[in-house]
Amino acid sequence: MSARTHPVVGGLLALLLALTGLAALPTPSRAATSVCALACDTLDPSKARQETFPVPGKNINGRTLRLHVSDPDDMAWASIDDGVSGDSVWLDRSWDRGAGWEPLLGKASIPSTWTGTRTLMYNITDPVGHRRGWVRACGDAGGVTCTDWVYPKVCDGTSCDGADPATAAGDATPVPSTTLYGRTISLHVDQRNGMAWGVIAGGGTGDEIWLDRSWDGGASWPEGSSLGRTSVPPGAASTRTVMFATRDPRGLLYGGAVRACGREASHQEGSCTAWVRPAPTRARAAADALMASYQTNEGWWQSSWWNSAVALTALIDFAKRSGRHDYDWAIARTFEQNRGIFPAGGRSSDPIEGHFISRAIDDAAWWAMAWVAAYDYTGERRYLDEAVTITDYVHQYWDTGTCGGGVWWNRERTYKNAVTNGLYLWLATALHQRIAGDTEWGGRATTAADWYLASGLIDSSGLVNDGLTAGCANNGQTVWSYNQGLAIGAFTQLWRSTGAGRYLDTAKRLADAAMSSTALTRDGVLTESCDIGSSTCDDNQKQFKGIFIRHFADLADATGSATYQAYVSNQADSIWATDRDSLNRLGERWSGTSPNMSDWRTQASALGALTGAERP
Repeated sequence: MSARTHPVVGGLLALLLALTGLAALPTPSRAATSVCALACDTLDPSKARQETFPVPGKNINGRTLRLHVSDPDDMAWASIDDGVSGDSVWLDRSWDRGAGWEPLLGKASIPSTWTGTRTLMYNITDPVGHRRGWVRACGDAGGVTCTDWVYPKVCDGTSCDGADPATAAGDATPVPSTTLYGRTISLHVDQRNGMAWGVIAGGGTGDEIWLDRSWDGGASWPEGSSLGRTSVPPGAASTRTVMFATRDPRGLLYGGAVRACGREASHQEGSCTAWVRPAPTRARAAADALMASYQTNEGWWQSSWWNSAVALTALIDFAKRSGRHDYDWAIARTFEQNRGIFPAGGRSSDPIEGHFISRAIDDAAWWAMAWVAAYDYTGERRYLDEAVTITDYVHQYWDTGTCGGGVWWNRERTYKNAVTNGLYLWLATALHQRIAGDTEWGGRATTAADWYLASGLIDSSGLVNDGLTAGCANNGQTVWSYNQGLAIGAFTQLWRSTGAGRYLDTAKRLADAAMSSTALTRDGVLTESCDIGSSTCDDNQKQFKGIFIRHFADLADATGSATYQAYVSNQADSIWATDRDSLNRLGERWSGTSPNMSDWRTQASALGALTGAERP
């Protein structure tokens, strides 16, 4: 693999000038494109949640130039004080470590009778665009001066760019090394702390080694090109870079990828390893890769409405199980950005009418389940209240006039199916468990359970078919894993609420059927009908297995069954061994067979299995 060429003289000069704060001519600049993350560029500084001064101010002919930063907003603004009318201030923003920049952002001049002014706020990084930026304040008061760039180093907690590999907590080589003119170029990773470094060996004086870092899985790396570039010293045959981080929590950038690149001294071309994302734990690696697809500005995983609710639930389950709080902000962000009204096409093909409600009853119910999980994790009452609002809406479509009960799948009342009724039963039980003194939801839960057991949705072999015919009989349609899982979870929860053995017996019968039937399990691995042969699963079906395993793992926890726990562990082991690439992207087929595909939906689904296999 050929390494990208790197500018030498011009790039180094621009970087030197940028780092020293001198005013270089902005020849490599470009017009700014508005960035939206937690807020959009040009936010008023009065709305900043914090004000810090992470780099020293500058004096311009007696004026004071300052860079202001709000880390909770990931935004910055500039000010100039002690000046006179006509003095000006602005921000520069660079996406390539100071080699080029968007100049004059928010430029403001001191008006007459004033002695100072400030810019509006601009985003430092662009998590939606997978770009990590640097920002500096600049001013013109009879001469142009700029502050230092802010945050030139990436830090993940106490692990920061530039650390010595001797301090690493481990030394893994997750991908094969590459060779060039007899030199061996290898990538080394401290998995626990998400740090990486490169090594070149078997070479001679002047050979070079460096890292590239990408925030979009290796598609581009302008901010992370040629990191830690180091030459083999005279008389030596090898050298290594310092370490670099792969997560930037302050900038809301996760799932960073790295590769090691090297060059033999007498040749210009280089060679690089494959891109890698570290894996501190299996579940954490999956969560980081999932969050790399999260749309920070809109607060969801773009283009799939109910699937986003399930992805958020998987993320919350990971946080609760692992005890990590990396993504707590995303729970609130998703809630605040999406509980309003959206036209058709804004979030779903249907209009969203507020409170996550639309004509698709099951879509709304998935969001209620997510907010129950959020309430359990955070203790914030607003999430439980939202779950109640949504489940009240779902309950409106419980109808005894057709099939003696059950919830309709949609507002048009065209179909009574397993998914909607599994969701309703789980939610009614969950609300009863969480609302002190409740009798209403508890009564609804037992009524729904009795109806479900008598409805015919469960066939004679213990498998849940998709729904009922117009004549209220089992329609014999596909046995999907998520229908089976929802029923397992609902009856497990109802047993927890009531202590009634028949509910636990039902959950176990459904679980045993899932493990033993080739309709759902093949060679010990959960397998959807669309995972077989040349078939592929659609965007909905990609998440079915994750839903199943979440509820199956709940039964395993409730019963302490070694058999059930082994089944969960087997799914996680198969995913990790056969269904993962070097970027920790997890595919549709947990057995790793082809054709396989991966996206954030398959990632969220597999995260459920990896989380379920972690012992609390």
